[in-house]
Amino acid sequence: QVQLVESGGGLVQAGGSLRLSCAASKSIFRLMGWYRQAPGKQRDLVATITSGGNTNYADSVQGRFTISRGNAKNTVFLQMNSLKPDDTAVYYCTARDLGYNDYWGQGTQVTVSS
Repeated sequence: QVQLVESGGGLVQAGGSLRLSCAASKSIFRLMGWYRQAPGKQRDLVATITSGGNTNYADSVQGRFTISRGNAKNTVFLQMNSLKPDDTAVYYCTARDLGYNDYWGQGTQVTVSS
């Protein structure tokens, strides 16, 4: 069973920064990424990165967030700058393996105060 473990969430003031990390229990993924879910809302894409390094961002975070993968290829990071109260959500790490199986972490809370 593949496990994804997120860390780095917390409380920050608007305009501040946080860096989320996610470590997977295996290292062969075709894609890794982050989604988020605010209270009462659906889970939405934040950013993804392929094994080849191609990235994709939600319009709402473009230019403020940066996704990257670690050298070990089983880690993914999300650098979040210029945070806004609307960024408040539970952030979930996700990974898709070579067999197109999707895995999810337990989530980490990010709260941005105004």
